Amino acid sequence: MVIRGRAPLRVSFGGGGTDVAPFCEEQGGAIIGSTINKYAYCSIIPREDDQIVVHSLDFDMTVKYNTKENYVYDGKLDLVTAALKAMDIKKGCEVYLQCDAPPGSGLGTSSTVMVALLSAMAKWKGIELDGYAMADLAYGVERLDLGIAGGYQDQYASTFGGFNFIEFHGRNNVIVNPLRIKKDIIHELQYNLLLCYTGNIHVSANIIKDQVSNYKKQDAFDAMCEVKALAYAMKDELLRGNLHSFGKLLDYGWQSKKRMSSKITNPQIDELYDEAKKAGALGGKLLGAGGGGFLLMYCPYNVKHKVAARMEQVGGQLMDWNFELRGVQSWCCDSERWKYGEVSVRMPDRNYTFKL
Repeated sequence: MVIRGRAPLRVSFGGGGTDVAPFCEEQGGAIIGSTINKYAYCSIIPREDDQIVVHSLDFDMTVKYNTKENYVYDGKLDLVTAALKAMDIKKGCEVYLQCDAPPGSGLGTSSTVMVALLSAMAKWKGIELDGYAMADLAYGVERLDLGIAGGYQDQYASTFGGFNFIEFHGRNNVIVNPLRIKKDIIHELQYNLLLCYTGNIHVSANIIKDQVSNYKKQDAFDAMCEVKALAYAMKDELLRGNLHSFGKLLDYGWQSKKRMSSKITNPQIDELYDEAKKAGALGGKLLGAGGGGFLLMYCPYNVKHKVAARMEQVGGQLMDWNFELRGVQSWCCDSERWKYGEVSVRMPDRNYTFKL
């Protein structure tokens, strides 16, 4: 038997950073975003002994545990260690992890991996968790148990999936508002967006710590309030189908977000963004906390090819993608039934047998 969990990565359009305490607890945060068809995967194969063997396919790393010993954080795949502790895994198994984007890409990779892990483990143990319980568990394991600085949005976005406007007022006070957007608008939005990898990864926790330290500074605080207001404005324009307005609001949000921390951008990111604007993009933003990862740019369809070409000329790497309207999923499959010795099929002329 193989148990699998698959969780989608996300892009945030507006409100990023307002989901981080203390701002969200004192002022209330709001984020608008969607999941995309890039995923984190977790596969679990039960064993007959007490050994847990974890394979990170992206890092070509293997870590082993014994269920009779205490799980210890040692800097090697601590996300998995924390998930094993949280789900009280007492049986041996093989765990395989893989993600469609690198850490620090701005697509919420670490939190999405956590959601995929917990989803597969819950499926294995027969535990039913609704969306809010799953997202809160993932938040607690990553932010509290492991002490990784960050906000709430990634866990909730990956768990619920699709287009959401999410409001944050602290732990256990998060409201996910699914957005009913016409399919034609979704198709047109995706057609007008470019996702470009800057070539750099970032350590989001360091940037978020700097943002939190700036919370009491007036300009940074004003910027956070403006970013929150823009999330509401972008929600309204997206629901109305005013996509060019939506694209221009992305630019407003990016200019405001840069005031929240000096670590959010760098000369390379600024060059990519400025060249995209010169080529005809209406607006865009760096995804995630900042410092690297993916740029999301909104371009009218008749200049999109020019923007794409220019961004590649200055070092950007474009990624093919689409929106994903489903959240985390888990399932089981029987690997034993795959072990056939041969396959036979009867055709009108004769029987055919294929040795495997």
